[in-house]
Amino acid sequence: MKKKLCTLLSGVLALSLGATLFGCGEGPGGGDEPTVDESGNTIIKIMVHVAQQSPEGMAYNRITDEFNASQTAKDNKIRVRVNYNPRSTTGTGYETELGNMLNQGTLPDIVTFDAPNTWSYAEAGILADVSELISEETQNDFFEISKNTYEGGLFGLPIQESSAGIYYNKAIFRNAGLLGRVENMTADNAWTVAEFEDICNSLKGRCDLPVDLQLYKAADETATYLLYPFILAQGGTFLSEDGMTATGYLNSPFTVAAFQKIRNWVDSGYTSYDASDVGFYTGKYAMYLSSGWSIPEIRNKYREQLGDDWGILPYPKGGANQAASATGSWSFGMTTQCRATEQAALVLEWLVSTESSVSITDATGMIPARQSAITVKNYTPGSPEFLLYDQLNKTGKTRPGTIAYPEFSSAFRGIVNDMRNSGNVSSIVSTKTTELQGNLDRYQR
Repeated sequence: MKKKLCTLLSGVLALSLGATLFGCGEGPGGGDEPTVDESGNTIIKIMVHVAQQSPEGMAYNRITDEFNASQTAKDNKIRVRVNYNPRSTTGTGYETELGNMLNQGTLPDIVTFDAPNTWSYAEAGILADVSELISEETQNDFFEISKNTYEGGLFGLPIQESSAGIYYNKAIFRNAGLLGRVENMTADNAWTVAEFEDICNSLKGRCDLPVDLQLYKAADETATYLLYPFILAQGGTFLSEDGMTATGYLNSPFTVAAFQKIRNWVDSGYTSYDASDVGFYTGKYAMYLSSGWSIPEIRNKYREQLGDDWGILPYPKGGANQAASATGSWSFGMTTQCRATEQAALVLEWLVSTESSVSITDATGMIPARQSAITVKNYTPGSPEFLLYDQLNKTGKTRPGTIAYPEFSSAFRGIVNDMRNSGNVSSIVSTKTTELQGNLDRYQR
């Protein structure tokens, strides 16, 4: 497959892979020597997807500064340099730049990447297999669902894990007489889709909007990430196991029906494409579908509006007790053009160490992907963080594995976006499935 990708332009990445693809040309780094500074330190270059001034960027800055000051860096004569390359609103700019760097032979030694792109980046020759470079102790400390694996290889180490849920305003629920129905809900006794709809209906007229599902985020990965569990929980499917067939999966009757549910919720006034992205934070909406990143947002910026009178509910279950919740976040990976793999491996282990994982997740509100970091965090049962962690373990489902993940996500988001102006969901799904299958077929020629 890799040789076929050498001449393929791949969706969002827009890669003209040609001979620069590892496996089609000389190999990683083209035989060049590692960069060394005037003190004889090997320079390990890292590119990350966030601004240095953001909470996550400042956490990266802290842990890389700590590495440069560490005995590990001194003993091995390593120095880390970080390029902060903030992701655009649509999220494609960073990915496109990775593709351009691959073509130009200018990839840094380590990059951050979104977990669903593991197959795509591994196949395209952006990421290198680090399974022989990372200690078994480190590898075994990550949750199995969080590992960046492809065809038996390990192509990255998770920075954090990502679980989402439905935030709810306890005051609005209390005033509507609904608090008792949800306040003790856990991943083990999650509500059903029917109960979710009933509560949304009961909240109509008692707030500006029963629930914000962030449907307006269809321009980026947020919509796929937040909404795919609703489809899976209702029996929907996306792709064949090898990730190469969409026909019969994405357009299956259960998948169409699940997307139709989302459109029905819009028609019923339960949610809206025109919702404000701060409507929940400012106390106007009863519920809000979001990830752990909203926890520090509420506590640091909207405490006056919400105080502690809020919580997180699990994703609703579908029929036959089917349950699914979001997983997968950003990871660090070594590139195929890294010229100092042993030194870069030491840096990778530092970046995702227990201490680093705790530092980063303290800043982002996400949950760690390392079990040892979860032990340090020691989440209290009943807390928002514990709900996300517990749900990850019990109902977490990954987004579909495919070397054409950018094309899949584009198709999924296209369905969500097109449903805004049309109730003919079956036709929309059929069209997007045909388009996606055409893209998948190009990989197999």
